[in-house]
Amino acid sequence: MIVKELPQEFLDAKPIIETIKQAGFEAYFVGGSVRDTLLGLPIHDVDIATSAYPREIKKIFKKTVDTGIQHGTVMVLDHGEGYEITTFRTESTYQDFRRPDHVTFVRSLEEDLKRRDLTINAFAMDETGRVVDMFDGLSDLQNKRLKAVGDAHERFHEDALRMMRTIRFASQLDFKIEEKTFQALGENSALLEKIAVERIHVEWIKLMMGKNPGCGLSAFYETKLYQHCPMFSKYGETFNELSKRKLEIQDEIEAWTLLSYCLKMDGKDLAKLLRAWKSSNETIAQTEKAVAALESIADRRVTRFTLYNAGETGLKTALAVAKQMEITVDEDKLIHDYRTLPIKSKKDLKANGGDLIKEAGIKPGPKMGEILDYLEEEVLFGRVENEKTSLLELAKQRMK
Repeated sequence: MIVKELPQEFLDAKPIIETIKQAGFEAYFVGGSVRDTLLGLPIHDVDIATSAYPREIKKIFKKTVDTGIQHGTVMVLDHGEGYEITTFRTESTYQDFRRPDHVTFVRSLEEDLKRRDLTINAFAMDETGRVVDMFDGLSDLQNKRLKAVGDAHERFHEDALRMMRTIRFASQLDFKIEEKTFQALGENSALLEKIAVERIHVEWIKLMMGKNPGCGLSAFYETKLYQHCPMFSKYGETFNELSKRKLEIQDEIEAWTLLSYCLKMDGKDLAKLLRAWKSSNETIAQTEKAVAALESIADRRVTRFTLYNAGETGLKTALAVAKQMEITVDEDKLIHDYRTLPIKSKKDLKANGGDLIKEAGIKPGPKMGEILDYLEEEVLFGRVENEKTSLLELAKQRMK
């Protein structure tokens, strides 16, 4: 097969491949960019594989960076762009189910491609657009099928994260998992516990944000992969039910908000879950705000405080999840109510701590914090104008 119209990203990188070939070596585009081109999807990073060894690449190009030279990867800098060039390689045994004990550089493209995880990720393409397909990946693409390269058990033992990648691709592409590959997922699911949570986290969020999350969630449940993820083991039926819904999730906060609501977690359990998944403090804080707003919406007890504490982003996330969960809500009214709040945060107060010190004679300390909280509430509920003189006078009265 030949791709007649190469995306601009490949055309920009074409001189790199031509230079390597002029030096007497093979070079191909590989990886997800080739797959996505064949699927008509936007491409991202352009990766190049070559028969040239790292030291040979460094001789061919003037500007290089050793980004992963121990694994055969050198970055070539060209006209402000960086291209990762990786030598064809084979890999040894994987005693920790994460990394090979050692890699061996080879000159064979076939040896390199057969260590890939799925047939749809094992394509190579030359600079003319000719696609090299050694494992019938084109047929799998056409039939929307996910199939391991070679023996699925071996692929998953080499890197257990490939199991999460497989169900993530099921979600992202809305593909079905081939029978033997699916069986291997179930039989090797416990190996996922060997993988760092941070790596699983990335795949999990990509799954939730996929084209058809239900497809990935169904496999997640049926293969029991969920039993080997942080704090998920007792929620199998929830994942099963979620897999039957048509979900359209836009970002990580929305994904965790929806999940927290479905798992019926309180604030303490939610924070514990997100910490177990190594989420950032910012992600935890934003999710807690959205979940609190969502619960108020579901219980029909939305107040000014609900809207104020959620903030614009938290409210939009809560409304998006409410829609996904078919919770009846007057979205326009809540957005209008939020936008007409007299202040959106404490920073909007016309009198701050410095003003209280200078003009109201209030000393720094816990009492000042209490007064600022009081002013914030009074302004929010419209009991005082957000005007400096009025706020200072109210602060002085509060001190008496």
